[in-house]
Amino acid sequence: MAARVRPRIVELLSRRRIVVVSGAGMSTDSGIPDYRGPDSPPRNPMTYQQFIGDDEFRRHYWARNHVGWRHMDAARPNAGHRALAELERRGIVTGIITQNVDMLHTKAGSRRVIDLHGVYARVRCLSCEQLVSRFTLARRLDERNPAFLDSVSPAKGVEIAPDADAVITSTAHFRMVDCEQCGGVLKPDIVYFGESVPKPRVAEAFDLVDNADALMVLGSSLTVMSGLRFVRRAAKASIPIVIVNRGATRGDQFASAISHDGCSETLTALVDALPPIHRE
Repeated sequence: MAARVRPRIVELLSRRRIVVVSGAGMSTDSGIPDYRGPDSPPRNPMTYQQFIGDDEFRRHYWARNHVGWRHMDAARPNAGHRALAELERRGIVTGIITQNVDMLHTKAGSRRVIDLHGVYARVRCLSCEQLVSRFTLARRLDERNPAFLDSVSPAKGVEIAPDADAVITSTAHFRMVDCEQCGGVLKPDIVYFGESVPKPRVAEAFDLVDNADALMVLGSSLTVMSGLRFVRRAAKASIPIVIVNRGATRGDQFASAISHDGCSETLTALVDALPPIHRE
């Protein structure tokens, strides 16, 4: 049976230019777990202060990431990601503000994507700001730790968190490397808890919201302000807000319509239900 979407949601979104805010629940159908879904285990994400303040903690994190990033890189866009890309091609979706670091919107073909919290595939030096690819760093880490991946058996039984962090405990034998250019500390180009999203990125996202006719939240509990602020901005502008999430969100009070259905089935149905928007 073909998926259906609630008539009220179709009514609110029809013939409107939609900006999307997406969260971890958007990627669960691609095999990436979420943070706060109904079936998610308790998580304690690493903070920026922990990363920069403790050499041992940082080494332990990189050991886990050396396993987890490969799982994230292997993930593929699901039907929801592909549906959003199609809605953009039809002029309906004008942009995506994603809290995810998995790059699946871009891999699906969406063109205007603001990676609010960064992406898993880049690494930044905290001293000289040089950016390198995660692939490049992986080669260096493999050379420094030739037997590490085999020792943790990543193929089976390793839980992967939404930020590309693998849940493993035995990492004492892992050795980290520093920036090749200046010897500084390397950090994934990801905004951690306790760290601010760069102001230009936030301004670009606000601009998307300000020029939209509706806002749709997909798979985010909106627990952190980095996503909730866009819902508040839309509410202040009195534009319709549709929230699709398995569970309550911090933004429900602002919503014009709420659905607890899955993102993939809802978006697939919207592709059939919403008429294209033709530009003048």
